[in-house]
Amino acid sequence: MVQTAVRKPTPCFWSWSWQSQPLQICFDRWGTGSQPLLLLPALSTVSHRSELAALAQQLLTEHPGKFQITVLDWPGFGGSDRKPLNYGPALYRQFLQDFVQKHFTGQIAVVAAGHAAGYAMALADQGLWSRIVLVAPTWRGPLAVMGLGAGARKRIEGLVRSPLLGQALYGLNTHPAFLKWMYQRHVFVNHDRLTPDYIAQRHRNTQKSGARYAPAAFVTGGLDPASTRQTVLDWFTSASPETSPEILLLMADNAPPKSKAEMEALAALPQVQVQHLPGTLGLAEELGESVGKAIAPFLTA
Repeated sequence: MVQTAVRKPTPCFWSWSWQSQPLQICFDRWGTGSQPLLLLPALSTVSHRSELAALAQQLLTEHPGKFQITVLDWPGFGGSDRKPLNYGPALYRQFLQDFVQKHFTGQIAVVAAGHAAGYAMALADQGLWSRIVLVAPTWRGPLAVMGLGAGARKRIEGLVRSPLLGQALYGLNTHPAFLKWMYQRHVFVNHDRLTPDYIAQRHRNTQKSGARYAPAAFVTGGLDPASTRQTVLDWFTSASPETSPEILLLMADNAPPKSKAEMEALAALPQVQVQHLPGTLGLAEELGESVGKAIAPFLTA
Protein backbone atom coordinates (compact mmCIF):
# COMPACT_ATOMS: atom_id res chain seq x y z
CA MET A 1 0.00 0.00 0.00
CA VAL A 2 2.82 2.39 0.77
CA GLN A 3 4.39 1.82 -2.65
CA THR A 4 1.08 2.53 -4.39
CA ALA A 5 0.75 5.79 -2.45
CA VAL A 6 4.29 6.73 -3.43
CA ARG A 7 3.74 6.08 -7.13
CA LYS A 8 0.34 7.71 -7.53
CA PRO A 9 -0.50 11.00 -5.83
CA THR A 10 -4.10 12.07 -5.56
CA PRO A 11 -4.80 15.18 -7.67
CA CYS A 12 -6.88 17.80 -5.86
CA PHE A 13 -8.42 21.18 -6.73
CA TRP A 14 -9.30 24.23 -4.69
CA SER A 15 -11.18 27.38 -5.66
CA TRP A 16 -9.49 30.59 -4.52
CA SER A 17 -10.12 34.20 -5.51
CA TRP A 18 -7.89 37.24 -5.78
CA GLN A 19 -9.46 40.68 -6.11
CA SER A 20 -12.77 39.10 -7.18
CA GLN A 21 -11.06 36.90 -9.79
CA PRO A 22 -11.78 33.18 -9.20
CA LEU A 23 -8.85 30.82 -9.67
CA GLN A 24 -8.72 27.03 -9.63
CA ILE A 25 -5.62 25.80 -7.82
CA CYS A 26 -4.19 22.35 -8.53
CA PHE A 27 -2.28 20.34 -5.94
CA ASP A 28 -1.30 16.74 -5.23
CA ARG A 29 -1.61 14.69 -2.07
CA TRP A 30 0.96 11.94 -1.44
CA GLY A 31 0.70 9.39 1.36
CA THR A 32 -1.77 8.98 4.21
CA GLY A 33 0.41 9.59 7.27
CA SER A 34 -0.50 11.73 10.25
CA GLN A 35 2.26 14.36 9.83
CA PRO A 36 1.33 17.03 7.27
CA LEU A 37 4.09 18.39 5.06
CA LEU A 38 3.80 21.09 2.39
CA LEU A 39 6.18 21.15 -0.59
CA LEU A 40 6.45 24.39 -2.59
CA PRO A 41 8.05 24.25 -6.07
CA ALA A 42 10.37 27.00 -7.22
CA LEU A 43 8.88 29.78 -9.30
CA SER A 44 10.25 29.76 -12.84
CA THR A 45 9.10 29.85 -16.44
CA VAL A 46 8.54 26.07 -16.24
CA SER A 47 7.36 25.81 -12.61
CA HIS A 48 5.30 22.67 -11.99
CA ARG A 49 4.50 20.55 -8.94
CA SER A 50 5.87 17.46 -10.72
CA GLU A 51 9.37 18.83 -10.09
CA LEU A 52 9.02 17.69 -6.47
CA ALA A 53 7.70 14.18 -7.20
CA ALA A 54 11.04 12.44 -6.56
CA LEU A 55 11.45 14.35 -3.31
CA ALA A 56 7.96 13.37 -2.15
CA GLN A 57 8.58 9.72 -3.09
CA GLN A 58 11.86 9.64 -1.20
CA LEU A 59 10.33 11.07 1.98
CA LEU A 60 7.57 8.46 1.89
CA THR A 61 10.16 5.75 1.29
CA GLU A 62 12.36 6.99 4.14
CA HIS A 63 9.43 7.03 6.58
CA PRO A 64 6.54 4.82 5.40
CA GLY A 65 3.24 5.87 6.94
CA LYS A 66 4.72 9.04 8.47
CA PHE A 67 3.78 11.89 6.14
CA GLN A 68 0.83 13.21 4.23
CA ILE A 69 2.53 15.41 1.66
CA THR A 70 0.87 18.24 -0.25
CA VAL A 71 2.57 19.61 -3.38
CA LEU A 72 0.89 22.60 -5.00
CA ASP A 73 1.04 24.57 -8.22
CA TRP A 74 1.23 28.32 -7.67
CA PRO A 75 -1.40 30.56 -9.30
CA GLY A 76 -0.34 31.24 -12.88
CA PHE A 77 1.85 28.12 -13.08
CA GLY A 78 1.55 24.38 -13.68
CA GLY A 79 -1.96 23.00 -13.58
CA SER A 80 -3.42 26.00 -11.73
CA ASP A 81 -5.35 28.70 -13.59
CA ARG A 82 -3.18 31.10 -15.61
CA LYS A 83 -5.36 34.17 -15.92
CA PRO A 84 -3.98 37.54 -17.12
CA LEU A 85 -3.66 38.98 -13.60
CA ASN A 86 -1.07 41.41 -12.27
CA TYR A 87 0.99 38.77 -10.51
CA GLY A 88 3.09 40.02 -7.61
CA PRO A 89 4.26 39.40 -4.04
CA ALA A 90 1.00 40.47 -2.39
CA LEU A 91 -0.94 37.86 -4.38
CA TYR A 92 1.46 35.04 -3.55
CA ARG A 93 1.79 35.87 0.14
CA GLN A 94 -1.99 35.98 0.53
CA PHE A 95 -2.44 32.81 -1.50
CA LEU A 96 0.05 30.84 0.56
CA GLN A 97 -1.42 32.03 3.85
CA ASP A 98 -4.97 31.26 2.71
CA PHE A 99 -4.00 27.82 1.38
CA VAL A 100 -2.33 26.78 4.62
CA GLN A 101 -5.13 28.07 6.82
CA LYS A 102 -7.74 26.34 4.65
CA HIS A 103 -6.09 22.92 4.36
CA PHE A 104 -4.21 22.43 7.64
CA THR A 105 -4.82 22.70 11.36
CA GLY A 106 -2.01 23.95 13.57
CA GLN A 107 1.60 24.42 12.60
CA ILE A 108 3.07 22.34 9.77
CA ALA A 109 6.47 21.74 8.22
CA VAL A 110 7.19 23.28 4.81
CA VAL A 111 9.85 22.58 2.18
CA ALA A 112 10.31 25.54 -0.18
CA ALA A 113 12.52 25.67 -3.27
CA GLY A 114 13.93 28.74 -5.01
CA HIS A 115 11.71 31.83 -4.78
CA ALA A 116 9.16 29.82 -2.79
CA ALA A 117 11.65 30.00 0.10
CA GLY A 118 11.17 33.74 0.29
CA TYR A 119 7.40 33.43 0.47
CA ALA A 120 7.64 30.81 3.20
CA MET A 121 9.99 33.03 5.20
CA ALA A 122 7.78 36.10 4.68
CA LEU A 123 5.12 34.26 6.70
CA ALA A 124 7.51 32.97 9.37
CA ASP A 125 6.02 35.31 11.97
CA GLN A 126 2.43 34.15 11.35
CA GLY A 127 2.69 30.94 13.38
CA LEU A 128 2.07 28.71 10.34
CA TRP A 129 5.31 26.74 10.31
CA SER A 130 6.88 24.34 12.78
CA ARG A 131 9.91 23.72 10.57
CA ILE A 132 11.12 25.28 7.33
CA VAL A 133 13.44 23.68 4.79
CA LEU A 134 14.87 26.09 2.22
CA VAL A 135 16.19 24.31 -0.88
CA ALA A 136 18.58 26.45 -2.97
CA PRO A 137 16.69 29.58 -1.85
CA THR A 138 16.54 32.64 -4.12
CA TRP A 139 14.70 35.95 -4.00
CA ARG A 140 15.71 37.83 -7.18
CA GLY A 141 14.44 37.09 -10.69
CA PRO A 142 16.84 36.47 -13.60
CA LEU A 143 16.85 39.99 -15.07
CA ALA A 144 17.32 41.54 -11.64
CA VAL A 145 20.29 39.24 -11.01
CA MET A 146 21.71 40.38 -14.35
CA GLY A 147 21.58 43.98 -13.11
CA LEU A 148 18.83 45.32 -15.37
CA GLY A 149 17.10 48.36 -13.86
CA ALA A 150 13.57 48.22 -12.48
CA GLY A 151 12.17 50.50 -15.19
CA ALA A 152 13.58 48.43 -18.03
CA ARG A 153 12.36 45.22 -16.42
CA LYS A 154 8.86 46.62 -16.05
CA ARG A 155 8.82 47.63 -19.72
CA ILE A 156 9.90 44.13 -20.74
CA GLU A 157 7.11 42.61 -18.65
CA GLY A 158 4.64 44.90 -20.39
CA LEU A 159 5.89 43.79 -23.79
CA VAL A 160 5.53 40.11 -22.91
CA ARG A 161 1.97 40.75 -21.68
CA SER A 162 1.01 42.50 -24.93
CA PRO A 163 -1.24 40.53 -27.34
CA LEU A 164 0.92 39.78 -30.40
CA LEU A 165 4.48 40.82 -29.69
CA GLY A 166 4.21 39.39 -26.22
CA GLN A 167 3.30 35.93 -27.45
CA ALA A 168 6.18 36.02 -29.92
CA LEU A 169 8.69 37.04 -27.24
CA TYR A 170 7.35 34.38 -24.89
CA GLY A 171 7.64 31.81 -27.68
CA LEU A 172 11.33 32.63 -28.07
CA ASN A 173 11.91 32.42 -24.31
CA THR A 174 10.24 29.00 -24.14
CA HIS A 175 11.58 27.48 -27.35
CA PRO A 176 12.90 23.97 -26.59
CA ALA A 177 16.45 24.96 -27.56
CA PHE A 178 16.35 27.92 -25.20
CA LEU A 179 14.89 25.81 -22.39
CA LYS A 180 17.68 23.28 -22.79
CA TRP A 181 20.28 26.06 -22.73
CA MET A 182 18.70 27.49 -19.57
CA TYR A 183 18.77 24.10 -17.84
CA GLN A 184 22.39 23.55 -18.82
CA ARG A 185 23.45 26.99 -17.62
CA HIS A 186 21.58 27.35 -14.32
CA VAL A 187 19.29 24.46 -13.42
CA PHE A 188 20.84 20.98 -13.72
CA VAL A 189 24.39 19.79 -13.17
CA ASN A 190 23.87 16.45 -14.95
CA HIS A 191 23.07 17.44 -18.52
CA ASP A 192 22.40 13.82 -19.50
CA ARG A 193 18.97 14.24 -17.91
CA LEU A 194 18.03 16.80 -20.55
CA THR A 195 16.68 14.28 -23.02
CA PRO A 196 14.44 15.33 -25.93
CA ASP A 197 11.45 13.80 -24.11
CA TYR A 198 12.20 15.74 -20.93
CA ILE A 199 12.60 19.07 -22.76
CA ALA A 200 9.43 18.40 -24.76
CA GLN A 201 7.49 17.78 -21.56
CA ARG A 202 8.79 21.01 -20.01
CA HIS A 203 7.97 22.89 -23.21
CA ARG A 204 4.37 21.60 -23.19
CA ASN A 205 3.97 22.99 -19.69
CA THR A 206 4.83 26.48 -20.98
CA GLN A 207 2.30 26.45 -23.82
CA LYS A 208 -0.99 26.41 -21.95
CA SER A 209 -3.50 29.19 -22.39
CA GLY A 210 -2.42 32.30 -20.48
CA ALA A 211 0.90 30.72 -19.62
CA ARG A 212 3.05 33.80 -20.25
CA TYR A 213 1.69 36.21 -17.62
CA ALA A 214 3.11 34.83 -14.37
CA PRO A 215 6.46 33.77 -15.93
CA ALA A 216 6.84 37.27 -17.40
CA ALA A 217 6.50 38.67 -13.89
CA PHE A 218 9.00 36.15 -12.53
CA VAL A 219 11.70 36.74 -15.15
CA THR A 220 11.50 40.53 -14.77
CA GLY A 221 11.60 40.48 -10.96
CA GLY A 222 7.91 41.14 -10.47
CA LEU A 223 7.58 38.07 -8.24
CA ASP A 224 10.61 38.81 -6.10
CA PRO A 225 9.35 38.39 -2.52
CA ALA A 226 11.60 41.24 -1.31
CA SER A 227 13.45 44.21 -2.76
CA THR A 228 16.58 44.03 -0.60
CA ARG A 229 18.71 41.37 1.05
CA GLN A 230 18.17 43.03 4.42
CA THR A 231 14.43 42.48 4.16
CA VAL A 232 15.05 38.79 3.57
CA LEU A 233 17.45 38.56 6.50
CA ASP A 234 14.93 40.31 8.75
CA TRP A 235 12.39 37.55 8.10
CA PHE A 236 14.67 35.16 9.95
CA THR A 237 14.49 37.19 13.14
CA SER A 238 10.96 38.62 13.00
CA ALA A 239 9.12 35.68 14.55
CA SER A 240 8.56 35.64 18.29
CA PRO A 241 10.11 32.82 20.35
CA GLU A 242 6.66 31.23 20.59
CA THR A 243 6.15 31.06 16.81
CA SER A 244 9.73 30.91 15.52
CA PRO A 245 10.22 27.79 13.34
CA GLU A 246 13.38 25.72 13.09
CA ILE A 247 15.14 26.36 9.78
CA LEU A 248 17.31 24.13 7.58
CA LEU A 249 18.98 25.50 4.45
CA LEU A 250 20.22 23.22 1.67
CA MET A 251 23.11 24.97 -0.06
CA ALA A 252 23.46 24.30 -3.78
CA ASP A 253 27.23 24.20 -4.08
CA ASN A 254 27.20 24.60 -7.88
CA ALA A 255 24.76 27.53 -7.99
CA PRO A 256 25.68 30.61 -10.06
CA PRO A 257 27.95 32.95 -8.05
CA LYS A 258 25.41 35.74 -7.43
CA SER A 259 22.68 33.32 -6.35
CA LYS A 260 25.13 31.38 -4.20
CA ALA A 261 26.22 34.60 -2.48
CA GLU A 262 22.63 35.18 -1.36
CA MET A 263 22.39 31.60 -0.04
CA GLU A 264 25.65 32.08 1.85
CA ALA A 265 24.32 35.25 3.48
CA LEU A 266 21.34 33.27 4.79
CA ALA A 267 23.52 30.34 5.82
CA ALA A 268 25.64 32.67 7.98
CA LEU A 269 22.68 33.43 10.28
CA PRO A 270 23.10 31.67 13.65
CA GLN A 271 19.56 30.27 13.73
CA VAL A 272 19.93 28.51 10.36
CA GLN A 273 21.13 24.91 10.07
CA VAL A 274 23.00 24.20 6.82
CA GLN A 275 23.66 21.18 4.64
CA HIS A 276 25.50 21.13 1.32
CA LEU A 277 24.58 19.25 -1.87
CA PRO A 278 26.35 19.35 -5.26
CA GLY A 279 23.51 20.85 -7.27
CA THR A 280 22.51 24.21 -8.68
CA LEU A 281 19.20 26.11 -8.88
CA GLY A 282 17.22 22.96 -9.83
CA LEU A 283 18.50 21.10 -6.78
CA ALA A 284 15.04 20.11 -5.50
CA GLU A 285 14.17 18.39 -8.79
CA GLU A 286 17.49 17.09 -10.08
CA LEU A 287 18.59 15.61 -6.74
CA GLY A 288 15.16 14.95 -5.25
CA GLU A 289 16.19 11.64 -3.69
CA SER A 290 19.31 13.16 -2.14
CA VAL A 291 17.32 16.11 -0.85
CA GLY A 292 14.78 13.74 0.71
CA LYS A 293 17.52 11.78 2.48
CA ALA A 294 19.17 14.98 3.69
CA ILE A 295 16.05 16.59 5.17
CA ALA A 296 14.23 13.53 6.57
CA PRO A 297 16.09 13.57 9.94
CA PHE A 298 15.33 17.30 10.34
CA LEU A 299 11.62 16.83 9.58
CA THR A 300 11.23 13.90 11.96
CA ALA A 301 13.41 15.09 14.87
